[in-house]
Amino acid sequence: MSDRLALLERAQQGDGSAEAQLLTENAGLIWSIVRRYNGCGVETDDLYQLGCIGFVKAVKGFDLTYGTQFSTYAVPKIAGEIRRFLRDDGPIKVGRTMREKGQTLWAARERLQNRLGYEPRLSQLAEETGMTPEEIAAVDMALISPESLQQETAEGLTLESTLRAEEPDVTLVERIALRDAIDALPEKERKTILLRFFKGLTQEQTARILQVSQVQVSRLERRSLQKLRELLAE
Repeated sequence: MSDRLALLERAQQGDGSAEAQLLTENAGLIWSIVRRYNGCGVETDDLYQLGCIGFVKAVKGFDLTYGTQFSTYAVPKIAGEIRRFLRDDGPIKVGRTMREKGQTLWAARERLQNRLGYEPRLSQLAEETGMTPEEIAAVDMALISPESLQQETAEGLTLESTLRAEEPDVTLVERIALRDAIDALPEKERKTILLRFFKGLTQEQTARILQVSQVQVSRLERRSLQKLRELLAE
């Protein structure tokens, strides 16, 4: 068995260091796929993380006895994860009217953030744009599906259930307030929440993608959840 196949076998058996090594060694392959989607409206770093998720799925699903090159199997998995996101959650599916309103909201957020020094709240956006909270919610929901907030982690948790265990009926505007609260988090905390609760990854998988330890992911998750609770309570 070649060194590459041996590494893949170890990763499939749950060896985190082997999976991390495969991610490092194949970063160039992942980036080559990611570059195809530049200009699609999603940040390049986010596309790369999606590519990493697709790559990890390829590692888990690759048949070591199939007799094909791993890269041949991995490329469509990487591209497929990115395309699935763009189809289901990304800006490609947004119609012209929603896209124009989204651009208005984006510009308003930028102005308010520069003026206020923090991520504007829903009420402030409504006042700035002249839209109702419901209209803002509808635009934002076209960009981020509300079902994503009910994505289960590997441990069977959802972001809504974690933050609002005593309030199961969350309104549309409350969902968007949660989205805005997530956007207000520091970058690494925001990505931790997205990977854990929106993509359903384990802490170990999240750690490998963010290139931090599992202990750090656990701390980032606790800290970001506490911040979200505080932001939603304001």
